[in-house]
Amino acid sequence: MMSPNQKFDLVVYGATGYTGRLVCEYLNTRYGVNGEVSWAMAGRSRQKLEQVRDEIGLPMEVPFVIADAQDLVSINDMVTGTKVVITTVGPYQLYGSDLVAACVAAGTDYVDLCGEPAWMHDMIAAHGSAAKSSGARIVFSCGFDSIPFDLGVVFLQQKAQEKFGGPLSRVKGRVKAMKGGFSGGTLASLKATMAAAAQKPEVVQVMMTPFALTEGVLGADQPSGAAPVFDDDLNSWSAPFVMATINTKNIHRSNFLLGHPWGKCFVYDEMLLTGPGEPGEATAKAVAADKSMAASTLKPGEGPSKEERESGFYEVLFSGADDQGNRLLVSVKGDKDPGYGSTSKMIAESAVCLLKNPQAAGGGIWTSGAALGELLIERLQKNAGLSFNVL
Repeated sequence: MMSPNQKFDLVVYGATGYTGRLVCEYLNTRYGVNGEVSWAMAGRSRQKLEQVRDEIGLPMEVPFVIADAQDLVSINDMVTGTKVVITTVGPYQLYGSDLVAACVAAGTDYVDLCGEPAWMHDMIAAHGSAAKSSGARIVFSCGFDSIPFDLGVVFLQQKAQEKFGGPLSRVKGRVKAMKGGFSGGTLASLKATMAAAAQKPEVVQVMMTPFALTEGVLGADQPSGAAPVFDDDLNSWSAPFVMATINTKNIHRSNFLLGHPWGKCFVYDEMLLTGPGEPGEATAKAVAADKSMAASTLKPGEGPSKEERESGFYEVLFSGADDQGNRLLVSVKGDKDPGYGSTSKMIAESAVCLLKNPQAAGGGIWTSGAALGELLIERLQKNAGLSFNVL
């Protein structure tokens, strides 16, 4: 039941941005405007909202909410008027803190695309207890970082439990194939984090530990993933993967939030497969030496054409083993480019999953794997072009 103040099921905050537009297009295509999910476009300017609505061909009856990160009254009005906020307005360390605080205070659910672990660490410390009290379910990292990876490990461990009767204590996440670039928002977040690290040594410390989001609970030593390695079980060289820094932290947080079902000595690393033999080794070394992402001039709001998004894809393998010699390999695939086409569908379905499943988790600051798990895997396979398979 909605409270008298709640007008909408979902509000897309940042609807005029590149990814926000894609989220609105997806919601309209999948759910309509006045269908099973009521939703609104939110942004700073009514004129810009109208312009974007017309440019992407949305119906005239799509409602607008005027909200500005610099105007706390407007943020509070938006938050109290909906059940779930979808925010694509980043970098979150610059524009997201007040929104999280408002959602926590109002008991409103929240999903974002955050890949900024130092900021997430601060939000958990500042608002974790209050979110549990208010009932707000705050779910970070609901795009390519970190849903395919977080849910890939959840899926692998579920299948291991079914097949072997227990979890796999050592898991490797390996990106097998990927076509499509990272978003301008991801790059902006990376640069904001680098700037913060230059000013605050504690940010570097958070970035360096895989257990930065487990609230002081540490686990086993983890591989660094910072240098090329040869994976015998996959017969391939592997190179450092730029998103491992955030994904590994979210996966360890999922294990922590679920009560360590994968064990307190669970070990996980994440890398990019480059192939066997000398060519694979050479590619892995070249990837390890590549610093072009940090030097990119791509800005938030910039991105590929529709044709480029449609032709994109990705596949991630998860190879797991336990102390008894049991092994299992699973795959997660996406049918659109990771940074935009697939991400926009994943964050939208995460919000709808929260909306449709109030029983899935109580208030708190969550990962997608811990809060939604199988429920979200099912929705993503049904609606969002992802597939989860045992190999």
